[in-house]
Amino acid sequence: MAELKTQPNDLDVESFINTIEPESKRDDAWEVLKLMKKVTGEEPVMWGSSIVGFGKYKYVYESGREGEWMLTGFSPRKQAMTLYLMSGYEKMDDLMQKLGKYKSSVSCLYIKRHSDIDLDVLEEMVRKSVEIIKKRYAEYN
Repeated sequence: MAELKTQPNDLDVESFINTIEPESKRDDAWEVLKLMKKVTGEEPVMWGSSIVGFGKYKYVYESGREGEWMLTGFSPRKQAMTLYLMSGYEKMDDLMQKLGKYKSSVSCLYIKRHSDIDLDVLEEMVRKSVEIIKKRYAEYN
């Protein structure tokens, strides 16, 4: 079975964030880093060359395939910052209505700038996502 290409590594998170341009996107990345570190209690780790992840969990599919992935994380992309809420938006409808301006897909939240959203609501969403993942995969971790 093939391994995931995106793996945790020893690249320096601070050095990565300091290369982000423009400065406003770099400031947003520092803000999100601080929020995710607070929620998870975990130190940030680079996953691949452009994802900052926090914590990790082991998963096992019905097929028997297993792996490890970050509990939560983010990647400052050119178009928008991608935030990884691994639980998806299960039981978060009320929070999403209060969040502000964003786009979303299955487990990714896309924001242009942190000033477009309510950071307190984002903090609660990250907290809820981490709790759901820890509970869902508790038997493997």
